[in-house]
Amino acid sequence: MNWNKLTEEGQIDAIKQLSEETPVLIYKHSTRCSLSSMSLNRLQRNWKDEDNQQVAPYFLDLIANRQLSDQVSIDFGIPHESPQVILVKNGKAVYDNSHYGISYSEIMEHLK
Repeated sequence: MNWNKLTEEGQIDAIKQLSEETPVLIYKHSTRCSLSSMSLNRLQRNWKDEDNQQVAPYFLDLIANRQLSDQVSIDFGIPHESPQVILVKNGKAVYDNSHYGISYSEIMEHLK
């Protein structure tokens, strides 16, 4: 997976703009949580190179960037969870899931 790192608040507006043309996937990861690491690993194992042409993946380390994580939740109207995936299309969150609900196949289904 070719993650784009989400580290600055200004990137949220850039993600909204990008999502007008290409869906954006945000993965909110806690480096202190084994479940978050397991979900991330499962997603990365299933990811195919051609998926990068369908969706732009962004990685948010919420331990290092907690305020940014909170801002993502506010801007997209999604309650904070960890781990969490948020799929953004046309500037809006169209899908989110967390913990054991994070599923590669569900994410890909919502891209259609």
